[in-house]
Amino acid sequence: MCFDNEIDAGRVPCHIAIIMDGNGRWAKAKGLPRTAGHQEGVETVKKITEEAVRLGVRYLTLYTFSTENWNRPAPEVAALMGLILEHLEDAIFMKNNVRFRVIGDMGRMPEAVQARLQECMRRTAGNDKMTLTIALSYSSRWELTEAMRRIADEVKEGRLLPSQITEDTVASHLTTNFMPDPDLLIRTGGECRISNYLLWQCAYTELYFCDTYWPDFNEEELRRAIADYQSRERRFGKTSEQVAAE
Repeated sequence: MCFDNEIDAGRVPCHIAIIMDGNGRWAKAKGLPRTAGHQEGVETVKKITEEAVRLGVRYLTLYTFSTENWNRPAPEVAALMGLILEHLEDAIFMKNNVRFRVIGDMGRMPEAVQARLQECMRRTAGNDKMTLTIALSYSSRWELTEAMRRIADEVKEGRLLPSQITEDTVASHLTTNFMPDPDLLIRTGGECRISNYLLWQCAYTELYFCDTYWPDFNEEELRRAIADYQSRERRFGKTSEQVAAE
């Protein structure tokens, strides 16, 4: 079933964030090692990136590896780092005019991975069709803590008064300060939580949970999530009458 006819092209979410959950369980269900699930998940990233570009999404942010994931077995972490080195190709970005960005604690990444990420960001900096951001060695509490430290330093140095701190001040010190807050957050794999992901940014984000494991999440599933998003009324604290009047 195609959902294109159900999608209003004028109301496609500007920013979609995704928690790509279920790689390991997908592999286990098929009697495969967990790394096989991550490998297949990379192919899904490529398909969903291209479909998001086609639909007119401007920002796509993918939760790739959390700070908590460093606690996973060392062989699995090593395999994930290897996948980044193996599959971070300029071709898909250049073909689709996609800018590549990373948010997270880059200092914890292996040097070879850091170098590859930096090079990919440099090469794609001029692309402007869509920005694909991967959250790597990322957690929202880490991000907020770092932001508070930077703000505190500015206050200590006399460059900022406590009375001048606003929501915009906080937002400008977050790693996501180059993009708008997500309109839609999708989580695959059947879990119904946001797992320390973009907590500040998702204050008014529409949440969509599905049972599909990430390796099986396809273009039709993405369109279904967008159609569901478009069926909702986003009030941002206002009444339905106020929204209708606007």
